[in-house]
Amino acid sequence: MKLPPFDGAIRAFFENHAPAHIRHAIHQAKGRDILDLSYPHAKQLSRKVYEAQLAAMQVELVKLQAWVKDTGQRVTIVFEGRDASGKGGTIKRFRENLNPRGARIVALSKPSDKERSQWYFQRYINHLPSDGEIVFFDRSWYNRAVVEKVFDFCTDQQREHFFAQVKPFEDMLVDEGIHLFKFWLNVGRAEQLRRFLIREGNTLKQWKVSWVDVEGLKKWDAYTTAIGETLDRSHTQVAPWTVIRSDDKRRARLSAIRHVLSSLDYGGKDNKSLGKADPQICGGPHIWHS
Repeated sequence: MKLPPFDGAIRAFFENHAPAHIRHAIHQAKGRDILDLSYPHAKQLSRKVYEAQLAAMQVELVKLQAWVKDTGQRVTIVFEGRDASGKGGTIKRFRENLNPRGARIVALSKPSDKERSQWYFQRYINHLPSDGEIVFFDRSWYNRAVVEKVFDFCTDQQREHFFAQVKPFEDMLVDEGIHLFKFWLNVGRAEQLRRFLIREGNTLKQWKVSWVDVEGLKKWDAYTTAIGETLDRSHTQVAPWTVIRSDDKRRARLSAIRHVLSSLDYGGKDNKSLGKADPQICGGPHIWHS
């Protein structure tokens, strides 16, 4: 019998090392229950409401892409967040009815020896959009600020150098005319662990689990510190962070799509279809800090 990835390490962490209140929350959860008591909704958004809103907004996304192509706009959407916070699923809902030739995903693996010898931002620049393109970064240059810090993949000096350069770097992108969106998807500890347990037990989803994910479960507090520093030090008026609380994947996906659509003046825009943002779920870094 084939064992789950890493010989059931996630289940072992859940049973032997997870805080008692986290285990209790997962054991007691039913159906659409939201595990984090601080989340502003007790239940996941119903599928019927979710699918109706998603369908309407995907029509708007098609209009947006037509405007981007016709007018030569360039759009970059950065997705960052804790492991299992829903980055890939949200990107999928953005793209599923778009022309893939003009809506690319960039999900880079660890840098090669050659890339490590280059300017840190260099390999990301090569993937920025040309005229008429939307590019989705599934993780980005912010790896240095969070993951590399937590796992000691970079020195403190390298990280400080990153923070010294990231603001002017993003200022240049916006000054160049790129529409830059930065999303931080945040998920509670119990919900994160529940999602990892599901992945570990599902052969079709085990590819989503990496060694970094497994080890990261033990580093919740270190991640918390690194995330807080990153949001504080790289949130600017020119390139602000939009934080989305993603304990409910459905509300998170709708919030991210709504934010992008609401921020751009594309042709044929139907504001009624967009609905209103929930400021308790989608907002600035203060949402993460709370």
